[in-house]
Amino acid sequence: MKININKFQKELKVKFKDKYLLIKALTHKSANQENNNEKLEFLGDRVIGLVLSKKLFDLYPNENEGVLDKRFANLVNRKICCEIGWSIGIHNYIITGNNVKKIDKKKNEKIISDCCEALIAAIYIDQGFNYVRDFI
Repeated sequence: MKININKFQKELKVKFKDKYLLIKALTHKSANQENNNEKLEFLGDRVIGLVLSKKLFDLYPNENEGVLDKRFANLVNRKICCEIGWSIGIHNYIITGNNVKKIDKKKNEKIISDCCEALIAAIYIDQGFNYVRDFI
């Protein structure tokens, strides 16, 4: 599948120094078993967690850990990540193998969500923490 990386960068308003990172973030394992977005997804999940944990910590200084944890769980989950991914149009750029015909919001929630997390990691690696924090 051929994608227009430059168009996606313009839509995101992020100019990657290393476009390969963006391509890797968009590559599902069905397209490439060895060189895909799984490790970036792992890192992206942690970056999102750190950024949003700090934001909640700052926004709700008098809340206890249990309340903050519930607020966090409402923000950081597959459904929300998928909705964000869908809203930025990531589904139009995901590179999949032939066995994944079309990216559908309901059917491919995990693929979109994982790709969104991988994108966050790619931005973090390419642009740094302050940039990705502002992006999130």
